[in-house]
Amino acid sequence: MNNQFKKGVLDLCVLTILAKGDSYGYDVADTLSGKIQMSDGTVYPILRKLAADGYVSTYLKESQNGPPRKYYHLTDLGQKKLTEDKQEWDEFTKAVKGILEDEDK
Repeated sequence: MNNQFKKGVLDLCVLTILAKGDSYGYDVADTLSGKIQMSDGTVYPILRKLAADGYVSTYLKESQNGPPRKYYHLTDLGQKKLTEDKQEWDEFTKAVKGILEDEDK
């Protein structure tokens, strides 16, 4: 998949994953890379940006396998952004699909 396509939707994907429950960075990266071809390191700048913008909060949680892990939690503001971005994404993909289908005729 084209990197430009990915770049525009990765924030939405991360917010969607976190809406299902709190998670640590590697788990978010692993979930995404299982569905979208990307490196694990791509997720961490996105998580930092979402935290700086107030869409996610962080906390440390003890780990049985080493040092405490930083977990990410979707804030109320993040849930609002997710809802808005999903609506925009649905409208956009519907419009693109319409254009592509018209071209095939």
